[in-house]
Parts: sequence; structure tokens; C-alpha cells
Amino acid sequence: MRPRLPRPPFSHLGVKLFVIILSVNVVIAGLVFLAVSRSLDRGFLDYLETTQANRAETLADGLGQEWARRGGWQWLRNSPPAWERLVRQQLWPGERPPHGIERRLGDARDFVLHDAEGLPVIGLPPDDREIAAELHWLPIEYQGQRVGTLGYRPPQQLMARMDRIFLSRQQRNLGIIVAALGLASLLLAGGLAWWLGRRTRSMALATRHLIEGDYSARLPERGRDELSRLARDFNMLAATLEASREARSRWVSDIAHELRTPLAVLRGEIEAMQDGIRPLDQDNLHSLAQEVGQLERLVADLRLLSQSDAGALEVQLAPLDLAASLSSRLEEAGGWLDDCGMAVSTDIQGPAWIRGDARRLRQLWTNLLDNSCAYTTSPGLLEVRLEQAHNRVSVIWQDSPPGVPEAALGRLTERLYRVEGSRSRASGGSGLGLSIASALVKSHGGTMQASASPLGGLCWTLEFPALDAEERTR
Repeated sequence: MRPRLPRPPFSHLGVKLFVIILSVNVVIAGLVFLAVSRSLDRGFLDYLETTQANRAETLADGLGQEWARRGGWQWLRNSPPAWERLVRQQLWPGERPPHGIERRLGDARDFVLHDAEGLPVIGLPPDDREIAAELHWLPIEYQGQRVGTLGYRPPQQLMARMDRIFLSRQQRNLGIIVAALGLASLLLAGGLAWWLGRRTRSMALATRHLIEGDYSARLPERGRDELSRLARDFNMLAATLEASREARSRWVSDIAHELRTPLAVLRGEIEAMQDGIRPLDQDNLHSLAQEVGQLERLVADLRLLSQSDAGALEVQLAPLDLAASLSSRLEEAGGWLDDCGMAVSTDIQGPAWIRGDARRLRQLWTNLLDNSCAYTTSPGLLEVRLEQAHNRVSVIWQDSPPGVPEAALGRLTERLYRVEGSRSRASGGSGLGLSIASALVKSHGGTMQASASPLGGLCWTLEFPALDAEERTR
């Protein structure tokens, strides 16, 4: 069972996300409020200008007709109240005057009438002289004859009286909208900050578990977003670290076992010589030397593998004929193979040029020979074939029974791994030979793959990048 991580407390990241998201939304809402308010103000003023100009033109045309019917303006001078009725009749003939802004645009007090000589017929109150200086004027004509002049208030002056009511209502409605937007932003910022903060806090807590050496911690993988992919990558990292720790522990245990055997033999033989049980002669010294040699080989193998892991394996790559290197080593090992009861069949057509290190390749062939001799039942058969195709040089190395279970093929190059699981050297060496062979192949830019052999044993396919003629001459 994987341990479930405790629920993390609210962190500073959640607070920062909340403040940032809320601030951005509030600023946007404020800018929208100012922009819409200004747009309403400007649009309302344009509307007033157009409407007031149309009203004045309509009234000027009607006044021209009324001047002709009445024979002048004297009747208005004699009866000032008639001005308001006249304006109402001209602007809303046969209709009931509207209320609000439309009614305010047709107010008789906002118009001034002068006769043809420029003398006032209907004027503004005495306290509105400053406004009179800003009036707009239209000529009143009848059949091409100018009979008077009509003045009307500009919209800017009307705004001073009317815009407060209209704009206050619009701004109140807009304020309600902005407040609702702010509330929605508050809820959105809080929810988003909580969601993101909770997931990032879980990741931070799980990372802290990894730092403390607890590689069993896992994160839930929900959804398909970037955070889910990050959680998946985190879980893969944790699983890799956990497997690496287990492999390292197992490897240390196996190395201790491999070292313990020759050390125990050495200790036992030395104590027997000290106690006089065994004589101190050449045969016994030779036995001690064999155990020391086994220890030296094991230490050398471990050192090579550690260098390979650190990327510090010394390999001097140069143009090299792989076919010649392989053929030469097999010929040298003829006596060794005869002693092991191993017949050899080769099909090596050269030259096969690669970039390689002659010393390391010789070590590679030796390890493969050692593995075949150690695990092939005598009398056995070793078949080695070299092929060239698609800028690759392949070496097919296969032997006779016994074979290897399919489930174990992928683990053969693991360090200290043996198919039967025994650590006894009676069935082979230290279990590092194939790991070293794989490291040597990789140092040459190649690959090493295990499979079942048609001969009934194990087949190794080694592939190396080939060199063309131009690269060989460099």
C-alpha cells in the first residue's frame, strides 16, 4: 500500500494567486466602469446636440409660418404666455408632450426669439445673460425673406441640468454590474487559487518526502493538463528512484557475497597453514594465488562498471576492422574452446570498418566467450556470424543448449544477475561479464540484444555503426 500524503495546509502560493487574480479582475472592472461611463457621457452629449438642433430647425420653420399668418411678432410681445403654447404646438403637433429628457429638450424657456431687426421678441430671464452669450442662432425665413432669428441653448448647458438624473441612473446600474463582477471575481479567484495551491502544495510535500528518502510517495494523476503530466512524471521519477535504491541495495549485498567467498577460502587456507594442518608448499600457495586473482578480477570488473556509469570509461576510438578483431580473438581462443568441449562455426566476411578500441573489443569477445563456455553443456557449438547492412555492422553470437527463459532475456545484462538465482561460482563467474559486455558495446555507440538461439541456446545480436570510406580516411 502506498502511503497517502497528509492534506497540506494553505500556503503562501494560494494567497498570492488569490490576490493576483482578484486584483487583475478588480482593475479590469474599474477600467470597464470608467470607459463605459465616459462613453455614456459622450454619447449622451452627442444625442442632445443632434436632437436640440433638429428641434430648433423644426421650430424655426413653424415660426416662419406663424409670422406670416399673424402678420408679425407683436402678438407675442403682447402675450408672452402664448410663446410656450406655440413652442409646444410646433414641436409636438397633435401629440402629448413627453416627459423626462425629451420634454426637457422642448422647453420653451430654452429658446429665444428676435425679430428681423434683431430686437428681442421673447428673451431669457435677466439672470440668464451669461447663458445668452453662448446661444446658438438660426434664421427664421418665410418665402426667402428673413423675418427673425431663433436662439437655443447648447447641449452643454442643458447637460448641467439633465445629465445628473440620466447618468446617475446609468452609473448606478453600471455600479451594480461592476459589483456583481467583483463578487464573481472574488469567487473565481478564491476557487482557482485553492485548486492550484492544493495541487502545488501536494507536489511540494511529495518532493520533500523524496528528499527525506521516502520514495514510496505518489501523486494522484487526475485530468490531462500540465499539472497532471507533471504528477505523472513525478511518479515515474519516484518509481525510478525506488527501483534504483532497491537495485543498489541488492547489488551491494551481491558484491558482499561475491567477496565473502574468496575471502573465506583465503582465511581458511591461511589458518590451516598456520595451524600446521596444511603444509606451506607450492600447491597451497598456488591455491591462494588463484583466490587472490579472483578477487582482483572482481575488483577490476566493478571498477570498469563504475567508470561506465560515470561516463569515464577510457575508450580510444579509431577506424578499426571489426571482422579482423573478431576473427583474431576466436583463433587465439581455439585451445580454450577445445578444453571446454566447444566447437566453433564462423561466417565472418570482412573488412567491416567501425570506430572502435582494439583493447576494449578484445575484452568484449573474451567476456562473450567466457559466458558461452561457462553455461553451454559440453559438447557444445558456438556459431559466430558477421553481417553488414544499412550502415550497420552486426555480430550474431549464438550457442547450443541450455537456453534461457524468455522472461529472463531482458535481465541478462543486469549486474550480478543469474538465471538460476544461485551465487555459486560453480555455474559461472561473478555475474558481471555480460554487464561489462553491454557497457563496452554502448561505449562504441552500439546495441546488444538477447534472444533465443535456433541452436537451442542463447543468441546475442551486437550492432555497431559502420564507417564509410570518407570517414576511414580522416
